[in-house]
Amino acid sequence: MTGNPAVDEARPAQPSRVTALDQARTLLARAKEQKAARLRAAEEEQAAPVPLGRGREVIAPRTTESRVQQALDTASIDRALPTLPAVSELLSGAPLRGGAVYSVRGSAALVMAMMAGPSADGAWCGVVGMPSFGVEAARALGVDLERLVLVPDPERDWLSVVAALVDALTVVVVRPPGEVTPGEASRLAARLRTRGALLIAVGSWPGSEARLEVQGNTWTGLGAGEGYLTARQATVAVTGRGAAVRPTRHHLWLPALDGAIRSVEPQATPLSETPAWQQEATG
Repeated sequence: MTGNPAVDEARPAQPSRVTALDQARTLLARAKEQKAARLRAAEEEQAAPVPLGRGREVIAPRTTESRVQQALDTASIDRALPTLPAVSELLSGAPLRGGAVYSVRGSAALVMAMMAGPSADGAWCGVVGMPSFGVEAARALGVDLERLVLVPDPERDWLSVVAALVDALTVVVVRPPGEVTPGEASRLAARLRTRGALLIAVGSWPGSEARLEVQGNTWTGLGAGEGYLTARQATVAVTGRGAAVRPTRHHLWLPALDGAIRSVEPQATPLSETPAWQQEATG
């Protein structure tokens, strides 16, 4: 303010600061609108009169609002989520579970592969704190970009942003800006169990259901200093809590020459050594 009304009136108002949490809420609102529109269109196609004989007709009920509310606000605890076969093999044949946390180190492609199963089945996914997340690579591995919410830089609000996304999305990926405390992990775990959502942490995470680490890569396609990378074999070490996931080492095409993700060998080999990061407290 200058004290001069004419000058103050002519000066444009300063825009308010939009936080990452505001951005996440805006994206979620847009996702809800798109979801509601698709459900409404599908129900309008099914709302044609159904003849019952003798001129009687029944109109299909309009339940869009209740279905959207149910899809966004409720979920089954510990539900099994659609999982790519190669990812299920990493988890000793088990599917990904809603309400759980999985931590991944060493490969964004492996994170995308874990997202691909639920995404292809119609689930909404979110990615937080990964400004270099490759959307085209994610599309190639099976992630539906039309149901993908990106918050590249959540700043200090990362935990609040993740909690907001967990309330409405099925799969949330996060790269924390620093070490996650047991208290932060515990509070978010309770929310995950309530919503039935899946969290994939890039890096370590206390109390994760399974830990997956890419320990080595062999690329195919490069000649004598030239050519294109066409395929990759990755060595993935997996450990888990209790007997749910046996400690194993897998050899995985990530991806193969045809773009698919699958095992190189039919059987995994037991881990002979446990990396130091896998010995972290599980909370």
